[in-house]
Amino acid sequence: MCNLYNITTTRDAVMQFTKALRDRAGWNEPSLDVYPGYQAPIVRVGQDGQREITRTAWGMPSPPEVVKNYDPGVTNIRNLNSPHWRRWLGQTSRCVVPFTSFAEPDPAVQVPGGKIPNARFAGNNDRPLMFFAGFWTPWKGVRRVRDGEREYELFGFLTTSPNEIVAPIHFKAMPVILTTPEEVDLWLTGSWDEVKHLQRPLPGNMLVIVEPPAAPTEEGLPL
Repeated sequence: MCNLYNITTTRDAVMQFTKALRDRAGWNEPSLDVYPGYQAPIVRVGQDGQREITRTAWGMPSPPEVVKNYDPGVTNIRNLNSPHWRRWLGQTSRCVVPFTSFAEPDPAVQVPGGKIPNARFAGNNDRPLMFFAGFWTPWKGVRRVRDGEREYELFGFLTTSPNEIVAPIHFKAMPVILTTPEEVDLWLTGSWDEVKHLQRPLPGNMLVIVEPPAAPTEEGLPL
């Protein structure tokens, strides 16, 4: 499952694409790798009906039956028939998660004794801005035992069956990806009956394997 993605774009590009009117994220890194538990930008509809970009932690609350003394969270969500996830299907709990590439472990190229390397996927070699179809929620609980109980805002994103580009590397699932302003609008504002068809693989001709993103230069822009 996807437990790493990268955002190499600008806050203004995300706000323009999603028609967000308010920035609550304080985010404008030129290149950001996001791992489970990290704070990352999402776009959602605020309480006043205005779209906003904010920063929340990656990992939705786990089903109670699997939680012991702390909850590391669930990053990827697929079984929407589960009562645990159905509570977040409405408009007020949906968000979109900007990204320019995402990673899946690739055991086929693992060096004996070494870590499993990642394959990276993007819309094309220029890494255009795309979005995961996501959910978010406020939550109070324990993420790390040493921190104790705290209040959080959390997000995760929807997955589906993999397309022909992802399946040879990760045969179980791939993220649900939105590529147009119209799809973003629909995900953020439509009823569940209107948006549930978006849980589908991205066509194979809209995804390629790319190299890891370049590190920022001293001037703060990608190489």
